[in-house]
Amino acid sequence: MTIAHTLGALSVMAGALLAAQSAQAQDNTFINPDWANSAWYIGAGAGQSRATIDEPRLRASLAANGETVTGFSKDQRDTGYKLFVGRQLNQYFALEAGYFDLGKFDFKSTTSGNGVLNGQAVFRGVNLDLLGQLPLSQRLSLLGRVGMHYTKANTEFSGNRLLGSTNTHASERKLNAKLGLGLEYKFSEALALRGEVERYRLNDAVGNRGDADLYSVSLVYKLGRPASATPAYQPAPEVAPVVAMPAPVIEAKPAPAPVSEKVSFASEALFDFDQSTLKPQGKAALDQLLGQLTGMDLEVIVTVGHTDAVGPDAYNQKLSLRRAEAVKAYLVAQGVETSRVYTEGKGETQPVADNTSAAGRAKNRRVTVEVVGTRKVMR
Repeated sequence: MTIAHTLGALSVMAGALLAAQSAQAQDNTFINPDWANSAWYIGAGAGQSRATIDEPRLRASLAANGETVTGFSKDQRDTGYKLFVGRQLNQYFALEAGYFDLGKFDFKSTTSGNGVLNGQAVFRGVNLDLLGQLPLSQRLSLLGRVGMHYTKANTEFSGNRLLGSTNTHASERKLNAKLGLGLEYKFSEALALRGEVERYRLNDAVGNRGDADLYSVSLVYKLGRPASATPAYQPAPEVAPVVAMPAPVIEAKPAPAPVSEKVSFASEALFDFDQSTLKPQGKAALDQLLGQLTGMDLEVIVTVGHTDAVGPDAYNQKLSLRRAEAVKAYLVAQGVETSRVYTEGKGETQPVADNTSAAGRAKNRRVTVEVVGTRKVMR
């Protein structure tokens, strides 16, 4: 397949995945990117493999031995598969090792004088790749890989025109380079679908050197995903009044009254545009908030995400919830009890300014954090 055909196939795949993304068929949230960007993962893929059999070289070899080729057929396609394990180094790079089987490729030839020469080559090996990932959106990424593979090639010949060779079976192991290009669509933080084209440089054990391509679809699963369920907010149950006998009056200092503190952050301070991954300066702002809570007995923290009115209502609702969940995940990572943090996504339903101006829309893109607790009284 030419580079133009490869890029064309990838463009069609990208269009289909972007359409799936806009439809939001999967209602998953991305609330723990720090885990996803450092996780181990496993995967498996299968597809069609293609190789080129050197027909001119084989015809020339037969002609050099006084044979006239009367028929030649070849099968240059088969089913290939791969199994792999990897480690995400960061958002953009991963290291991946795997085992692959490219299948078998064969030819059949006939010559004058009832001559027959048949051949078959099989390729299996292991690989180690550096995988690059360029996010096109939160779910869709462009993939590129470069690596090495150690492959065993088994080549067999049969027939009555063996070109004077007594070795009907040859085997060779070689270290060669490989390249790849593809797309990845994330159904969730843990599960993704890949479509890839990979080219393997190969030796066929009888002096030929060429390339084989594998066009595959793979499923990738990241291991060790932390629990992300958010408990539903439950108000404290009302306590029935208790009738008691009069008791001696004891003076006591009044208990400190609960206080509520509410902080509003501009979305641009916490997140990049249309993203729900906290920026470093967003984490610093939340660290400052946590520092202000020193000396408070926390009862509950409520994080609420808001958006402007640009874009579909359903998308804005989910984006606002993802951002609130991202704030919660960070607070929990800093030691706040997960049972005390609740999240809400209000989408574009509660604007605080006019959405017809850029300044108004900026004010509406926000995340509010409300803290309820009691300040400890110094004695």
